[in-house]
Formats: sequence, structure tokens, C-alpha cells
Amino acid sequence: MPAPPTTDPAPGSRIVISVDAMGGDRGPSAVVAGLVRSAAVNPDIAFILHGDRAVLEPLVRRRRVLAGRCDIRHAPGVVGMGEKPSHVLRHGRETSMWGAIDSIRAGEATVAVSCGNTGALMLLAMMRLRKLPGVNRPAIACLWPSRNPTGFNVMLDVGADVRADGADLVQFALMGASYARNGLGLERPRVGLLSNGTEEHKGRAELRAAQDLVARAAEAGGYDYVGFVEGSDIPSARVDVIVTDGFTGNIALKTGEGTAALISDFMREAFANSVLSRIAALLALTSLRRLRRRIDPRRVNGGVFLGLNGTVVKSHGGADATGISAAVKLAFQLARSGFQERLAARLAAAMAPARDAAHRAQGPAAGGAADGGGGGA
Repeated sequence: MPAPPTTDPAPGSRIVISVDAMGGDRGPSAVVAGLVRSAAVNPDIAFILHGDRAVLEPLVRRRRVLAGRCDIRHAPGVVGMGEKPSHVLRHGRETSMWGAIDSIRAGEATVAVSCGNTGALMLLAMMRLRKLPGVNRPAIACLWPSRNPTGFNVMLDVGADVRADGADLVQFALMGASYARNGLGLERPRVGLLSNGTEEHKGRAELRAAQDLVARAAEAGGYDYVGFVEGSDIPSARVDVIVTDGFTGNIALKTGEGTAALISDFMREAFANSVLSRIAALLALTSLRRLRRRIDPRRVNGGVFLGLNGTVVKSHGGADATGISAAVKLAFQLARSGFQERLAARLAAAMAPARDAAHRAQGPAAGGAADGGGGGA
């Protein structure tokens, strides 16, 4: 992933990332191994690790590259993958996930990373960090391999909420465009609404209603609106940001992951079919490795929670050291770019005209027009 357009941190300063070390299917050893990979290539990164101290201290102590760069915070509880989010909210104060989110709230870290239960993580993040002013629904954004020069497209929402009306989709467009600017270095991203056809009469009523809203917000949002896009456009070079509701987005994401795994299995079976196939595989080894790396889902591991007063990166529950390192790299890049502040400023600026119009319609009793923010997100 290309680095965002920003300056490096001042010498001696480090960006601190809060990590839920106990979440995920592979346990804390995989999490620490991922941090080791990130720390080895990035001297400007440090971690607050939340989890069982008795488990984490030996893992960290054996890794020289983490010396002086890991602050371990003891948290005896772990949020299970099957736990209900509401139960975690009521009884999860002693968990590593809660601690990771609270380090953002306390200003001790810039970004939180977790491999844990997505529903619980989103609910905790919403309740502990709160939504940005004016945001109706947070969204989860993911990176999708594409034919664009950056190698990726952004898609949101991919699972924060199954519902989204026209106003929500406009906010998703604004947040997705800001993410593309700061995460992919795109000065003016192209935004499209995911539908079942590119014609204007296609799609559900809320999609057709969102058409004009997303187009009108383009100038304030700093993006170009390209209209409706189809499922085949998700990995294409036609668009940079694909906007949809969490139900459709999550199905698309899981379908893409399954298709990539199926293609990989089919290729493995084909090249192992005969002696000649094995020879052909050896001759094409360099190209096959390049293809495998390009479609490897671990390289784009990390869904970003957008619309909150803090940045949270959700790593895949089954991520290994490579996947966790990718999620940490994404978290670092967003923190270094000042993404959270830029996103809040861009949302405030884009939504100010609507607030002003509403206040004018209510008359003097509304207390005048709301102040709008600026910024170059």
C-alpha cells in the first residue's frame, strides 16, 4: 500500500498503537509476531499491549526488537468470538478489547487494532469513543485489490450496520473519500454507488434518492461522483471508492475472499495434476509467486471503523503474523497522516450547508447558523 501524502514524524517521536493482544483465532503469539514484523521495519512505531501479563511478558521479552517499545497493560478477560456485544458492553471492562479502545479514549494511543469479535468491537468503540458530530451510522471500510495504479479500491460499509438510507450513504461517500485520500494518497478520489446496474433507474429507492445527494456533496467532499457501479466494478479501474450498505458490502467481501481462496486451490490442484504440470509450475514460479502475493488477502487485512472519535482497525479473526503486520501498517499510516482530524474537519465542512439550511428554516429561535469546520481531508 502506498504511503499517505504526509511528512515523517519528528525525530525521536513515535506513533503509539493500542493492540488487543488476546483477540483472534491464533492467540497472542500470532499478534506479537505481527508486531515484531512491523517494529523491525519501522522505528517510529510503539505499542500498548492489552492482555494477560503472564502470557504477554515472555512473548515480548524474547523479541529484542520490541525492547522499550511495548507497554503491557494487564487485562485478565478475553472477548470470545461468539459473545454477544451487549454482554461484552455490560461485563467486559476487564477485557483486552475494552482496554485497547480505552487507550484511544484516554489519548494514550492514536489507533487501536484488534482481531476480536467484530460486533463487540464496533459496539464498544461506539459507546466508548462516540460518533463524530453529525454522523448517523459508523461504517467499516476495507481495501479491495484492483486494477487502479494504487493496487486497491476502498469499499464501505462492509458490516457495521445492515441498513443505510440516502443520508447515510452520503456520509459513507465523504468518509470513504477521506480514507482514500489519506490511506491511498489520492488527491480527488472517484466515488460510486454500488447497484445492480449502471442505469439511473436501477437500484432500490434509497439508492436512487442517494444519487443526487452524493453528487451534490462531491465538491465539499473533495471527490468526483461517477454514478452507479456494478459488482464487476469493485476491482476495476473505473472507481476508487465503492459505497454501499453493510449487508451488501459484507456479502461482497466474503464472496471475494472465498473466490480468491477457490482460485488459489484450483491453481494448486491444476499444477499438481501431472509431472508436466509440475514442470510448468516450476517454469512459471516467479509469475505464480507474484500472482499469489497480489491476491493474498493478508496484504489488505484491516477494516477501518469510520465515523467515530478515534480510529479503530479491525484485523481478520484468523490473521497470522503477516496479516496482523499489514493491519498495524495501515493503522500507522492513518495515524501518521492525521487521518482522524482530517476526516472530522471534512465531515464538518461538508455537512455545514445542510445544518445552516435547517437552522434558517427554523428561524431565529434556532440560534443562528452552525459553525462549519474546514480542512484538507
